[in-house]
Amino acid sequence: MFHYKTLDEVKEQAQKLGVQLPFAENTGALCQPLTLPGHTLPNRMAIHPMEGCDGTPDGKPDRQTLLRYDRFARSGAGLIWLEAVAVCPEGRANPRQLWINEQNLDVMKSLVDRIRELSVQEHGFAPLLIMQATHSGRYSKPQGTPAPIIAYNNPLFEKDSPLPKERIITDDRLKSLEEEFGRAAALAEQAGFDGVDIKCCHRYLNSELLSAYTRPGAYGGSFENRTRLLRNSIASAKAATGQSFLVTSRLNIYDGFPYPYGFGVSEGQGLTPCMEEPIRLVKLLHQELGLSLLNITIGNPYVNPHVNRPADGLPYESEEDPLTGVARMLSCTQAVQQACPDLAIIGSGLSYLRQYAPLLAAGGIQEGYFTLAGFGRQSFAYPEIYSDILSGREISPKKTCISCGKCSELMRAGQITGCVIRDPYYTRLYQETVAKKN
Repeated sequence: MFHYKTLDEVKEQAQKLGVQLPFAENTGALCQPLTLPGHTLPNRMAIHPMEGCDGTPDGKPDRQTLLRYDRFARSGAGLIWLEAVAVCPEGRANPRQLWINEQNLDVMKSLVDRIRELSVQEHGFAPLLIMQATHSGRYSKPQGTPAPIIAYNNPLFEKDSPLPKERIITDDRLKSLEEEFGRAAALAEQAGFDGVDIKCCHRYLNSELLSAYTRPGAYGGSFENRTRLLRNSIASAKAATGQSFLVTSRLNIYDGFPYPYGFGVSEGQGLTPCMEEPIRLVKLLHQELGLSLLNITIGNPYVNPHVNRPADGLPYESEEDPLTGVARMLSCTQAVQQACPDLAIIGSGLSYLRQYAPLLAAGGIQEGYFTLAGFGRQSFAYPEIYSDILSGREISPKKTCISCGKCSELMRAGQITGCVIRDPYYTRLYQETVAKKN
């Protein structure tokens, strides 16, 4: 459990564990601007894509969605990475997931305009806005019940009940999805976003294909085939949008599963991260496809959440100290950043450090682990942490995320989600959900 009263206690525990956590003396590095092609970010802080599962049945933002983005808009973050937005109805992760299409375009444009307006009113600048375009693949639940669309059968996930072969997506359907990601990017540009993320993380469809070693055909087996959907979807998005529109990805560089069922590992080396293929992929995306920004993450929130969001509250017993998990995320990200020093990379996995997270984020930038720092769970709990950092105010431990995992519990229960500890609305919802369950 997180019990640290001082930063020195955190550093002492990290030393005992033999892990590196690059804390800075102050948060100045987070407040520096950053120039990307066609854009200047006012600071180095990002809000990660945090899904509230609270849109309308037809994929529009609803009341709680708008309230969340109002808070994010007023936060002071230089980059807001909008939550997962489905590119097709069968790829929605839940019946209330946002969905980009022609009918929803005006509503999405209004959301974008409102975020910019509120941010300018509050801070005098508008954040960079990226829309995350997704197909949920194995985790598709468009009607609220599992309707998985998988890249290949995976015994680690399916155990003794393999999914029927008809659940494996065909090469023809994958080819058509490349075009759908392109159309989603064009719509995102029309809605006023600064860029689009071709989502390739956390074992959703694009991410699962990266480990499709056992899949036959054009989208499995070789590195070229396993990365085909991502590469072609990015190319499709770039072809459908203007030169100043950013095309990027939130990319898993390590899954935390052994070969041949995980990306970022090597045969015979168990769960030890191997960055050879991830670095090869990132270099390709940057040097050949022209990506100037990349959002890095690892793990699977459904199966091994200790890997991608170290926490005290987990749905299973874990012998790993969460600081080890934080250090793993940092180490993997650092390897990619060092291999591509002129690529702007966003770091993840920092929220577990609570009030000390901003110093870790600033240190990560100073020491070359990443270019920008992103917060996910922390943004649910403490959206004003960004303005507190910009203003030099003390970070309040009474406002920070405590990594309890209750926001994820709400999501798994089919509810809309937010911070159960810091937001009374979600506290009541959680209590009602638990009462019904019991």
